[in-house]
Amino acid sequence: MEFKNKNVLITGGSKGIGRATAIAFAEKGANVAINYRSDDLAAKETLSLLKRGNHILLKGDVSNEGNSKTLISDFIKKYSTLDVLVNNAGVAIFHEIDKVSFEDWKDAWQTTINTNLISIANLSYWATKAMIKNNGGRIVNVSSRGAFRGEPNMPAYGSSKAGLNSLSQSLAKSLAKYNIGVGVVAPGFTDTEMATSALTDEEKESLLLESPFKRMAKPSEVTHAIVFLASKQTLYSSGTIIDVNGASYLRT
Repeated sequence: MEFKNKNVLITGGSKGIGRATAIAFAEKGANVAINYRSDDLAAKETLSLLKRGNHILLKGDVSNEGNSKTLISDFIKKYSTLDVLVNNAGVAIFHEIDKVSFEDWKDAWQTTINTNLISIANLSYWATKAMIKNNGGRIVNVSSRGAFRGEPNMPAYGSSKAGLNSLSQSLAKSLAKYNIGVGVVAPGFTDTEMATSALTDEEKESLLLESPFKRMAKPSEVTHAIVFLASKQTLYSSGTIIDVNGASYLRT
């Protein structure tokens, strides 16, 4: 197993893509720490699905600046080394510019940028300190096709993901000398309970038509790309952004 005895931290790891990613790494022999914000039941359920290795839960809101350092510190106390950080936690808030108040507009931008970009910058900072001591590691960030195509109903979301792509590629350049690879996975709409629960039947049908496959991405398909970028063989692919959107958006 390629990740046997490797130590992996996944933010937003209790549900959806995060849960599928935790399961995949555990099946490949890794020790997995699942970070989550508030849903204890979902986190414990995910932990129960990880059959191999030494796995733990680390509760904490990564959008809180102080929690970034604490999360990495608590992880190192448990495992001594950090091999892979998967930044999966994120938020998406509807805030159409012509429909919301200015206060709601500001709140949506602040919350989204803080969670989807600044928290990842902070986590990457502290993770890098740990990985340098360990002579290398991987950071894999979960972005979105919205970084490229635009998100008119959630402009802060699209902007945060575009910023995340730029941050990731900047870090890929600066951290190569430390044997640290940084990659990005950019999914389209993914069939998770949290993502689809707020959709009407018409909205679901519209989303299905966006891809020529006539379906949404499965969490396992996104996870496959995450694990690929974390693997030993893909260090020279550092800076890569992998699209997992079923050809619903093709960039040139």
